[in-house]
This record gives sequence, C-alpha cells and structure tokens, in this order.
Amino acid sequence: MTTKNYHMSPEQFREQGKKLIDWIADYYEQVESYPVLSQAKPGDVRKHLPEQAPEQGESFDHMMKDVEQFIMPGITHWQSPNFFAYFQSNTSGPSILGELLSAGLGVQGMLWATSPACTELESHVLDWLVDMMGLPQQFKTTEKGGGVIQDTASNALLTALLCAREMKTNFGTNQLGGCPKTVAYISSHTHSSVEKGIKIAGIGINNLRIIAADENQAMIPEKLEEQIQKDIEEGFIPFFTCATIGTTSSNAVDPVRAIGEVCRKYDIWLHVDAAMSGTAAICPEKRSHFDGLELAKSYAFNPHKWMFTNFDCDCFYVSDKSVLIKTLSILPEYLKNEATEQGAVIDYRDWHIQLGRRFRALKLWFVIRHYGVEGLRHHIREHIQLAQGFSQWVNQSSDFELLNEPPFNLVCFRYKADDAFNKQLMDTLNKGGKIYLTHTVLNEQFWLRMSIGQTSTERRHVENAWNLIQETAQQLKK
Repeated sequence: MTTKNYHMSPEQFREQGKKLIDWIADYYEQVESYPVLSQAKPGDVRKHLPEQAPEQGESFDHMMKDVEQFIMPGITHWQSPNFFAYFQSNTSGPSILGELLSAGLGVQGMLWATSPACTELESHVLDWLVDMMGLPQQFKTTEKGGGVIQDTASNALLTALLCAREMKTNFGTNQLGGCPKTVAYISSHTHSSVEKGIKIAGIGINNLRIIAADENQAMIPEKLEEQIQKDIEEGFIPFFTCATIGTTSSNAVDPVRAIGEVCRKYDIWLHVDAAMSGTAAICPEKRSHFDGLELAKSYAFNPHKWMFTNFDCDCFYVSDKSVLIKTLSILPEYLKNEATEQGAVIDYRDWHIQLGRRFRALKLWFVIRHYGVEGLRHHIREHIQLAQGFSQWVNQSSDFELLNEPPFNLVCFRYKADDAFNKQLMDTLNKGGKIYLTHTVLNEQFWLRMSIGQTSTERRHVENAWNLIQETAQQLKK
C-alpha cells in the first residue's frame, strides 16, 4: 500500500524556485512601472479570495497567477526608486539570497548548541560593524559588552528599558513586580515606540517625562537635568533616557555627549536610537553626529532601513552584556546543555525578549561581503548627496521652503502656502502613483518629507520627483 505524499518534492522545488527567482528579477526590472503607492481600496484584495481554504492542493503556477492578479494591485512598492515616504526599508540581491538560504536551512538559533554557526556568525558580523562604523569598542562581544540582532528598533528599545529598570531596582522588579516611582525621559521628537515600551514594561506613561527640544528639534540637556532634579526632589527614581540620532520627523540629532554626561551624573541608563540614520556612521565624515556614544549603555540601528538588508534586522548593542543576560535569562530543564552549563558560549535567547530566533546574520553577512565597506560607503554618500542637492533646489525656489539643512538623507520642505494646500499637494502626488511622500507636523506646520535612500534610487529619480512636485503645485494653484 502506497502512502500518499502531499509534500513538494526536491525536483518540484528546484523547478518552481528557479521560476520564482526569475519572477523576482523581472519585478526589479519593472518596479518603476508600478504605481508606488497601492491604489487599492479597503477590501479590494479580500473580495477576490475564496471564503474557504482549498480542500485539495493547488499548483504553484496557479498561486503565482493569483499573486499577479490579486496581490500585486495591493502592494505598495517599497523597493521602487520613486519611494520617498516614511524611511526606506530597502533590500538588495545579496540580502534576498541570504534570506532564502536562511529559510532553506530552517535554523532555530535560540541556543549556541542548536546551531553554533548561527550564533558565532552573528557575533562576528556584529563585531565587524563596530569597526566598520567607528562604534565604541565596548560594544564588541569580545569585550564587556556585545551585540545581537533584534527584529526591530522597537524591541531593542523595550529590551533596553527592561535592563534599565532591573539595573535601577537591583533586579528586584523581576522578582517582586511593580516600580511605581521610576521615571523615564524622552524629547518631544523621540519615536513613539518608547511610549509603547513604557506601557509594556509596567512603568506607565504618567512616569514618562517629555523634555523640550530646541529650534533644531534636538533635546535640550539643561532641560533634562532640570526635570531630573525636580523628580528626585519629589521622590521619583530616574532610570532611563532615550536620545536619538536622526529623529523620525526631521532627522534631528540629539546632543548625545551632553545627554550622556547628565545620565552618568545621575546614574541613568542612556539608550541611543539611530534606527534609520545609524548606517551613516559607515562614512567617517558623518561620525561627528555620533559623538558621545561611549556614554551609552545601549545603542541600536537598523540595517533593514538603509544598509540594503531586508526587513527585519536591527543591530542592538550593550556596554555590559551581564546586565542584559541577568535581566532576561531563564534556563528551564529542556534548554540545558553542556556548552551552556560550561559558560563557554553565547546563548542569544538571553539577549532579547523572544526565545526562538531566525538566522538573520546570514543576509547581513552576504550584504557586507557583496558590497564591501567601500561599496556601502559609496551608496550611502550618494544618497546623502542627492538629499543635499534636493534641499538646494528647494532653497533656490521662490515657491518652496526648507525646514532645515538635512544632516543625512531626509529633506523636510513645504510649499509657501497653508497646511491644507500642502496636504492637497501630497495627496495629489501620491494618488498619481509616480512618487510616494509622507508628512510630519513641526512648529505647528505641515511639512512634506522626502526620504532618499532606496537601493536603486538615482539622481534622475530625484530630479523627476522635484519636477513633478513643482508642476503639480502649479496646477493646484491655478
């Protein structure tokens, strides 16, 4: 009696896999032809899908036909060279191939023992980045600190919050729960993930202090110290501060060194978030923006935003890995093994919130080896130069104005009209499908954001975008 086998055979996988690689390559050749922002309306995708799952299996060719007919119209094309919205989430050929290899190996890298290469490659690549980007040596895994790949900057932030909470309470909160008098500090431009993390960590948003920013949207260290002193006088326990290198709204850079000195004075954990802009540190001429990082207890940036590595991939560093491990480590019987018990290895399950983990280091390793440091610097510098060029065009225009000179690759600008007109301008551009922009509100004004960092974006794309923005504005003014 023959047992029926529903699996895809290696031969079928080989055949369909080659077709899929060709499909993806064709997609990248054609991506400029798609509307950047999906033109789908709510419910458009689901209305084409059957109510029930298929009882019998379907062919891969049939699946891909449905991808083209029903899925692609619902895709916003983040990999389009005309994607200038939010911050980019770029990828590249070597990254995709590294992700494919990771998926094919199917590694669960929670412990060193579950795949030694998964752990050791990650430690090595994270140490490479310390040297490539001129980060403090204390962040190396060969030193007191170390690095780990998290999924996102949000979870890196939450991990830092938990470490800071435990360090301030002498690891008592993990045992007893509750920390009603601990307070944290951010600026009015810090990413919203801190507020979410404060809720999850049990601190409570009433214990989150918002520190004023200056005219450049950067945290004011003197205001931070004033608030800390006030809280101490009122019986609160300051425990955490988040500084940002490249805020979401405007790419503003907080004065990390000055903030770090305040945090060191009051024994406060300083976390530095450089989620998008951190990649710029690969260029030595941009490292002045990262001055003072040696004062940080933790630091995070996202290769999945600007280092051609597909989502998700956040690099999280700590200056003292023992605090991180003590905060998050548990060792049930089913995870015990000889290597762990000897203390000779890193078990990354102790370095973040989740237990299970994918082999993310492969794609980052592939990217670094394909481009080399030279290639990565070349493309980052190119994006920064394009942003500087765009800002010059705005400055030279009598119709538009610039928020500030961009430190990295984000340009905030607006038409010299009211907020309603600028919103109409953005919406009209996005509905046209040729480019995609998003906005922010700063100084009580509506600003358009032009984030230039997609893998295949070239000068011609930025020039075309600027021409389209000007033409659309003139048409709307008629």
